Amino acid sequence: MAKSLLIISRQAPWSGPSAREALDIALAGGAFDLPLGMLFLDDGVLQLLPSQNAKALQQKDLTANLQALEMFGVEDLFACSTSLAERGMSPEALNVEPLNVLHDDEIAALIDRYDQVITI
Repeated sequence: MAKSLLIISRQAPWSGPSAREALDIALAGGAFDLPLGMLFLDDGVLQLLPSQNAKALQQKDLTANLQALEMFGVEDLFACSTSLAERGMSPEALNVEPLNVLHDDEIAALIDRYDQVITI
């Protein structure tokens, strides 16, 4: 049986290649039917905002990658409620569905459910 993988994405979409790399890992794992989930934490929740202007920063828009996650079988998507609140973000206004919003005490239990964890 394949080991499960949780990818924790903590970087804003425009702060460098980390956000894109996290999504690429998720898409690759999904293509091979690896049981995996993604947790957006800290500035990583900014990836979930719609209508990002990546061209202004000469970056790649990650919206298509986020929307492709479900097609690749990556359906376990999580966001930290504290990270969202600190950035004035509402779960209803985000670009990803279904999205499970977790409180801080639920994040430790989530991490324990997976065999491997990658933080990017």
